[in-house]
Amino acid sequence: MKIIGITGGVGAGKTKLLGYVEKHYRCRIILADEVAHLLEEPGQKCHMELVKLLGEGILNPDGTIDKKRMAEKIFVGGDVLKRVNDIVHPAVKEYILREIEREKELKESDFLFVEAALLIEDGYDKILDELWYVHAEPEARRSRLKEGRAYSDEKIDGILKEQLSEEEFRRHCGAVIDNSGSLADACRQIDEKLEEYLCQK
Repeated sequence: MKIIGITGGVGAGKTKLLGYVEKHYRCRIILADEVAHLLEEPGQKCHMELVKLLGEGILNPDGTIDKKRMAEKIFVGGDVLKRVNDIVHPAVKEYILREIEREKELKESDFLFVEAALLIEDGYDKILDELWYVHAEPEARRSRLKEGRAYSDEKIDGILKEQLSEEEFRRHCGAVIDNSGSLADACRQIDEKLEEYLCQK
C-alpha cells in the first residue's frame, strides 16, 4: 500500500481530486480537518483541553463546540492560535498514524491518501511515502473561492498571504498535479501516477 500525502493552497481543488480518486481506485482517504472535528467532539481529549484553554463560552447547549465562537477566541491575537494548534495537531497526527497501521493490517487498499493543509509544516513527510502538491494558478484559486465559497477579495488575500510559497510546496513534494485547467486534465495526471505505481506492484 502506497501512502500519499496531498497538500496545496486553498482553492487548489484537492477535495474534488480526492473525490475522483475515491471513485476510481481501491483506496482510503483521511482528511485531517474531518479528524480534527471528530477529536473535538464531547468526550474526546481535544474537547476537554480546548474548553479548558478557551472557556465554556465556546460551547453550545448540547456540549459541542461552537466553531464560530471558538474562532472568535482564537483570532484575538497573542499565542492562542498556537496553543490551540499544539492541542489539536499532535492528536490528529496520532490518530492518522493509528489509521495507517490499521490499513496496513487490513490489506484492503492499494493507496492511502492523507489530505492536510499543514502536511509540510507538521512533518508528515517523515511518516508518509511521499507528498503530492496540487498546484493551481492564483487566478484559478481566487475564482474558485469566490464562486464556491463566496469569499471576498480581502479574505482571499489574507488566506493566500498566510500559506506556504510555491517554491516551498515544490521543494517538499515529490509530485506536482497541475489543477489550473480542467478537472479532467488534473485527473489524467493522477491516473498516470497511480497506474505507474500499480504496474510496479
